Amino acid sequence: MPGRAFVGTSGFAYKDWAPRFYPAHLRAPDLLRHYADHLTAVELNNTFYRAPTPAAIAGWLASTPDTFRFCVKAQRGGAWRAFRGAPEEAVALLEAAYRPFGERLRCVLLHAPDDQPRTDEGLDRLLAAWPTSLPLALELRHPSWQDDAVHDRLRAHGVALVATDTDALEVAPDLRRTGPFLYLRLRRTTMTDTDIDQWAARLAPFLADGVDACVFLRHDADGASALGAQRLLSALGPIGASSAAS
Repeated sequence: MPGRAFVGTSGFAYKDWAPRFYPAHLRAPDLLRHYADHLTAVELNNTFYRAPTPAAIAGWLASTPDTFRFCVKAQRGGAWRAFRGAPEEAVALLEAAYRPFGERLRCVLLHAPDDQPRTDEGLDRLLAAWPTSLPLALELRHPSWQDDAVHDRLRAHGVALVATDTDALEVAPDLRRTGPFLYLRLRRTTMTDTDIDQWAARLAPFLADGVDACVFLRHDADGASALGAQRLLSALGPIGASSAAS
């Protein structure tokens, strides 16, 4: 059975995406419903700044089909305490905040501080504290983390290593599978149709092998990223179409 393509953007509540993506005059409460009609997942970005309330989560769930998935960017304070201090308390708070998503939560994205160098002891404590029932993706941007020993640690705990493509990179990052799913963040300012088609070609073998992929384009000023995410689903062919329809 092929993997599922959970494709979308970082955030969705952007009125400036009308009329390019959202219909003109669409009310704010209806943005997510329209978004979920065209894309299969969202990377919640506002959760990086504050924990979502149970009421907010209930509203998001009610506005989307059962097949739609949420990837939640962990609250900055909790995520950074998890890396720089004792992670047990921070992990417990994050877990409690995100459990109301239930099975609709595809994973938690935990972003390490950009200036946080590799610390094997800190990583081991975090991985030991994280509940195995809550899927986790780690974004480790400091170059010192790019080491096979780190990847082996993530693989042993079933944690996905995030691949992030940015304007600062001369070449696109590798897709390295360390967990049961892939997580890709496409953060370049401009994504051409050719760029998107090339990423689709790189993702297709993983999906064909039954591996789910979470892929999110950056938020932008006018909704081009949302259209790019739609193109990516289309470029994935039958796999993308089945993910959108299921």
